[in-house]
Amino acid sequence: MNRDVIISCAVTGSGDTVNKHPNIPVTPEQIANAAIEAASAGAAIAHIHVRDLNTGKGSRDDELYKEVVSRIKDSGTNVIINLTSGMGGDIEIGPEDDLLKFGPNTDFVNAIERLSHVEEILPDICSLDCGTLNFGDGNMIYVSTPEQLRIGAKRIQELGVKPELEVFDTGHMWFANQMYDEGLLDSPPLFQICLGIPYGAPANTGSMKNMVDMLPSGSNWAAFGIGVHQMPMVAQAVLLGGNVRVGLEDNLYLEKGVYASNGQLVEKATTIINNLGANVMGPDEARKKLGLKV
Repeated sequence: MNRDVIISCAVTGSGDTVNKHPNIPVTPEQIANAAIEAASAGAAIAHIHVRDLNTGKGSRDDELYKEVVSRIKDSGTNVIINLTSGMGGDIEIGPEDDLLKFGPNTDFVNAIERLSHVEEILPDICSLDCGTLNFGDGNMIYVSTPEQLRIGAKRIQELGVKPELEVFDTGHMWFANQMYDEGLLDSPPLFQICLGIPYGAPANTGSMKNMVDMLPSGSNWAAFGIGVHQMPMVAQAVLLGGNVRVGLEDNLYLEKGVYASNGQLVEKATTIINNLGANVMGPDEARKKLGLKV
């Protein structure tokens, strides 16, 4: 069991949730305020996506990222900044009679272009999605090949940013370990075990335990489940020795029929952690634990 737990809050994500929740953060001001709210509630890390101001869909606009980070820092909030680099890997396969006629939801760029905002901002952490995944029941796939991942990991290492290795299935964990063995990831590595996303690993004890058993010695790790699995996976991660992630990217509800805010989800996770006999770490403690610059 982990007695000193880091809470990460993924405050908005890039999914189609704007019309499913009345207060999904969309503008840079809203996203920054959500990160500040989460930090005030006890989150040591804010995991940040940005959204198109007109459509609300996920965006790769460097200027939006810069505004969000600037607003957080100007507020004096001492939260660890974790920027996604997962945008730019989406391919919507075409219909059966024209598979290479990619659909309108395709947003696919090379490994370095996915990191353009990371190069400009140099956050504490950026995510690195460690493999390709069938995404949902349609024709969407997220593509991140071994060559792309090696290029991305090397560039992140050169920038001095800590990669958060997002693993959605055991094959992703296998390849993340391979990059670590190749020296593309500095010690201690940081893993995020992502559960319940169709069609990666399901959100259950067996899946989490399986991936935890694959972690390199000395790793820092967290885990999360989406939707109704969010809070059960908080408890499970702590019991297995890890840290936790909550937030509106992964779950919209505080309880059945009650919309949540990011702060409320952090507070609920804190209650679970405390009730298990563990403590929640602040940003300064978390920086030391994760090997980040203080």
